[in-house]
Amino acid sequence: MRRVTGALLAGAYLCLALTVALMVWRGGGGAAAGLAALIGSLALALALHGLISRAFERSGTQRELADVREANRILADQLEGLYDRLAGFAETLQEDAERRSEELTTEMRVLEDLVQRMRDGLEDRLAQTRDVPPAYERHHNQHMALLETVRAALAENRVDLYLQAVVSLPQRRTVFYESFSRLRDATGRVMMPAEYLSVAEPEGLMPAIDNLLLFRCVQIVRRLAKSDRKIGIFCNVALGSLGDETFFPQFLEFLSENKDMAGSLIFELGQGAFDRRGAVEARNMAKLADLGFRFSLDKVVDLDLNFADLARADVKFVKVSADVLLNQLMELDGRLTLRSLKDINAADFADLTRRYGVELIAEKVETERQVVDILELNIAYGQGNLFAEPRPIRDSILAEADPPADFMRSTLRRRASR
Repeated sequence: MRRVTGALLAGAYLCLALTVALMVWRGGGGAAAGLAALIGSLALALALHGLISRAFERSGTQRELADVREANRILADQLEGLYDRLAGFAETLQEDAERRSEELTTEMRVLEDLVQRMRDGLEDRLAQTRDVPPAYERHHNQHMALLETVRAALAENRVDLYLQAVVSLPQRRTVFYESFSRLRDATGRVMMPAEYLSVAEPEGLMPAIDNLLLFRCVQIVRRLAKSDRKIGIFCNVALGSLGDETFFPQFLEFLSENKDMAGSLIFELGQGAFDRRGAVEARNMAKLADLGFRFSLDKVVDLDLNFADLARADVKFVKVSADVLLNQLMELDGRLTLRSLKDINAADFADLTRRYGVELIAEKVETERQVVDILELNIAYGQGNLFAEPRPIRDSILAEADPPADFMRSTLRRRASR
């Protein structure tokens, strides 16, 4: 561009000089005067060109300086904004660390109370069984040995979390998980529920086990949320915990601070426990429902349910084992119905529950034949070893939600010395 401009200016200077020389020659100045005028005009034009060029250079330099100043200003604004974002990020990290510390402190306080309650219950039962008749001494010793194993597993945090998938039908896509507990003895041997429930339930230890797993379910929900996996977890809650005047306020406070998990955490209790609940338990369930948490019934053996009562209690899921469900089928007047509900067709039962906002889940599904029968009943969800067996959660994940084992042991020693 500069070369084109220079060529045009040179042409203009030459034309101007020729014009002046021609005017002098035609004015009678002669050829010598015209040549002198031409040379003089060219010299003057070159001088003017130099002045103009320097003026343009100065103007360009000033523009470049202005551009540099503007760039420096923009860079300074960006750096200032970056510093503000870094400061905000550091503040957010500090707030998250403080919030996490408060959550862990709350969990440890609740767990300490659970262990203390468990130990008090054990001492009461030990005191009641000191005078055992000789005929029952062997059985009593075995019972107490197993009871001590369960107590030690709780005190040492040897309680593992297992998850089993609940799938949609017929796609068999995982949409929920159910949590299960497994205890380990001092040798690391895994104790199945059929083994430890024989002492844990009559001795009142199941609330401690279920509520210890509650905090682990919360941790899993948090991890799933971080990876944007919107999958709910069914977590057992003991009826005794819902009615406990000491534990439930702490339980409610913890969930109030974490009510963002209400869409992912579903509290589950058996049909028998639901039917036995009193005014206190019903009121506390309502408090959880006010926070947005939902409920599920399992261990269902009677399909003649009060669906209006379930809806009022915010029960959104009912689990029925495949055997119980299919054994209810019977043919009456040429149509397939249920023994407990003979007035409706069996295929309409799932639609009936949905009208009350309740979804049926066929659990303990073991064979493909059962899947075919369940699909004919229009049931949308299934659970069982056919789809996926319960799988343990890694210790590294569980450790994030658990107090240290030393803390649990020292707590027991402090309580025992009082």
